[in-house]
Amino acid sequence: MTRLYQINGATLTPAKRKPLDLETKIEAWVADDLTLIGVDGFVIGRQIATDHGKFIDVLAMDEGGNLVIIELKRDRSPRDIVAQVLDYASWVRRLSTGDVHALALSLDLSLAKAYREKFGTSLPQTLNASHQMVVVASEVDEGTKRIIEYLSEEHDVGINAAFFNVFEANGQEWLTTDALLDQEEVKDRAVKKAQAPWSGYYYVTGGVEEDRPWEDMRQHGFFTASGKQFFTKRLDQLSVGDKVFYYQKKNGYLGYGIVTSEKVAATDYVLQDGRKLIDAVPKVYLTENSDDPDNCAYVVGMDWQKTVATNDARTFSGIFSNQNVVCKIRHQETVDYLKEQFDVKEDRA
Repeated sequence: MTRLYQINGATLTPAKRKPLDLETKIEAWVADDLTLIGVDGFVIGRQIATDHGKFIDVLAMDEGGNLVIIELKRDRSPRDIVAQVLDYASWVRRLSTGDVHALALSLDLSLAKAYREKFGTSLPQTLNASHQMVVVASEVDEGTKRIIEYLSEEHDVGINAAFFNVFEANGQEWLTTDALLDQEEVKDRAVKKAQAPWSGYYYVTGGVEEDRPWEDMRQHGFFTASGKQFFTKRLDQLSVGDKVFYYQKKNGYLGYGIVTSEKVAATDYVLQDGRKLIDAVPKVYLTENSDDPDNCAYVVGMDWQKTVATNDARTFSGIFSNQNVVCKIRHQETVDYLKEQFDVKEDRA
């Protein structure tokens, strides 16, 4: 059970949990920032009417062009809300690409514009190849948790639960969020049937050159991410020996490498010559928020097998790119091109 305390000098004041009676506010918060529930996407609309005479609290779209149903528990029992969101999914799954466009137009939303503003690339031609569901609640009973886990882990149903808890102490309120399952894993299981098989290569990106100077990473053998845990936890996907292509936003692919060490705080990372990384690269992007594990920079060690300078980035029209810090590359044309450009031989991994 989550507990929260307010620090008052040398004493702790326990914060009391409040009932989840702020559904309208929470719906607005989620619609404004989908990362609160672990979803990387944008909102298509709120209170979306289905053909069943019901209304979906929030309907969103992820980077794959897939729909995400977000439903607040409100005053329904945990099992009732799971049944309700599954009913919504039975309607959403029948929406064709044309239907999704028509729905967006009826809401005065340009999907192409909204998608490009969020992800910086063109809207996929095929939409809603898969879908996901997120139930938002203060808690669900153990039986409901088992049902959600069973549907997701055994049958690849894209369903998850996000927990919002409100606490109060001395007139102040706090909101905490958590999830039953890792949303990225839920999504991967849900979409794998609609996707091409994984190539065996990972895509990683550090944003633009101003945020993550490529020469630092290239020279010292690392890759880094910082900010919210929504971004840095993606580094947990990488294990020693994994094969990686590095993409620089607004530029192209700059290198191919193999992971040599798993995620660690940037301030703790030690180079092969024994120096601390932050001594060799005393840059703000590695040291800011170093006392805050939720927002500090994290590093993954890399053996860069072949790299190019930023002014020689490798790309082509339609090449795979993604907003996620780490993800699997399933676009075979991109993989074939990158293997040729970076002289990747299968036996090198």
